[in-house]
Amino acid sequence: MTTQRIVILILVFCVVATSGVARPFQIAPDEKAFRDIKLLIFDEDWAEALPRLEEFLARYSQSPLMPQAVYYRSKCLAEQGGRDKDALDSYKAFLQLREKNRNLAEDAEVSVIDLALKLYEKGEKSLSAEVENRLAHPNRAIRFYAAIRLSYVKDKRIAVKSVPVLKEIVGEEKNAELRDRAKIALLRVSPDALAGIEDSRTEKKITMLRIEVRDGSAGRIVMSFNIPWALAGLMLNALPDEEKETLRAKGYDVDKILREVQTGRGTILEIVDAKEGKVIKIWID
Repeated sequence: MTTQRIVILILVFCVVATSGVARPFQIAPDEKAFRDIKLLIFDEDWAEALPRLEEFLARYSQSPLMPQAVYYRSKCLAEQGGRDKDALDSYKAFLQLREKNRNLAEDAEVSVIDLALKLYEKGEKSLSAEVENRLAHPNRAIRFYAAIRLSYVKDKRIAVKSVPVLKEIVGEEKNAELRDRAKIALLRVSPDALAGIEDSRTEKKITMLRIEVRDGSAGRIVMSFNIPWALAGLMLNALPDEEKETLRAKGYDVDKILREVQTGRGTILEIVDAKEGKVIKIWID
């Protein structure tokens, strides 16, 4: 008799000795139902999983698996075309539950931010408050995500509310990639705020890239930018390739212009836009 067979016989004997009869392992009905639903979710079969989750919640409302079911119901709704508002409300209901998985809660917060901004862009302007409220979230990951996402809002009166948290990221975050993302976000919303942070963090004078646009006939300044030179590369990396191609088609090779400005540091590169009647001056100091 092999050792493996001896071990099996001992286990069987122990079961019979303690219970009198060897019984098969029993799984609770709610656990079995939820396990089957999770298989559908794993296969991303959202359309089939959603009604099964609805049925689960109606039948097993007191199950300890109920919070997870509410979360996955929200996810299924989000994956269904045209049900963003339902998904948002469902995620918010999940976040109100007392007993919930911490990781699922963090993911739900992120989903609320994304869905709220998606609906905001479709005209439901009041939903920007869902993102603004999360700028004060005790979870720093949620707070930071809300700030970076809010910085993309076209209405600067809304986007500028992200500035305090973005400055917090630049000043305190150890992750260099996240700091860079926050810097780019500040450049979108408030370049002057970023320059102030750079000045306060270093004793030496920050090298600035200065861009000035003047009216060709009147000579008056119509637009000006002051951007830390160290961030010029970040701006270029953040600029989509299609936008660079559009600028090149208009005669502006951004990469080439910045190389020329850096090579001729201290001198002013002047570009005359005859079509627009503008004079663009770029220099570093």
